[in-house]
Amino acid sequence: MATGSNENDNPLKVAVVVPTYNEAETLPVLIAKVAEQNIDGLGFVIVDDGSPDGTGDIADRLVDDYPGVFIVIHREAKQGLGTAYMAGFQAALDAGAECIVEMDADLSHPPEVISGLLGELAHADVAVASRYTPGGGVDPSWSWGRRQISYWGNVGIRLILGLKVTDATAGFKGFRRNTLESIGIKRLRLTGFGFQAEVAYRCQKAGMNVVEHPYVFMDRTRGSSKMSFGIIVEAFFHLSWLRIRG
Repeated sequence: MATGSNENDNPLKVAVVVPTYNEAETLPVLIAKVAEQNIDGLGFVIVDDGSPDGTGDIADRLVDDYPGVFIVIHREAKQGLGTAYMAGFQAALDAGAECIVEMDADLSHPPEVISGLLGELAHADVAVASRYTPGGGVDPSWSWGRRQISYWGNVGIRLILGLKVTDATAGFKGFRRNTLESIGIKRLRLTGFGFQAEVAYRCQKAGMNVVEHPYVFMDRTRGSSKMSFGIIVEAFFHLSWLRIRG
């Protein structure tokens, strides 16, 4: 683990947790864009799963360039998105973060939305950046078929878990510190695509006040997507089992 900080001048208030695998092109751009939002007490937790393209090395160099708290967790190989987020969440809590924001490294999550999520956390436990709440949307370049798969897949997951949140698979969320402490990071079981839905399910079961903040999801412009139909089918199976077990 590499850590850089100037905690006396910039105590950690908001930790942005970003899992990475082969995001050498996009990570520096993301960090710069998030930093431009001028968020008080901003820090980063990067969790890299042994990216062969050198993403982890780039993250280490960013530690020296960034004036605030910047933590890099190096893992030897891909261990699943869920475990990456769990490691990042725990590191953020250990560093004293008051609010934790999770987002992708591929620039599909607009950094300017972070301030809106933090504003929602002034009166909510969880703020979900949502594609399906009024005002939200997806990349205009998406085909009709892709829109239908995304929308109805989301509806199916909501039905399986009985979720009220409209964007069940949202990977762009903000949490108050006590929210993650209450649901118990170590209780989370799903490690892949279903992880985000499990987090939403645990928050709902714990009685958390969850609000949605609209945003428009944009397709990545660099690198390659890691999503596949098989991953989605696997998620449905595991989420069904999660609902049965409770």
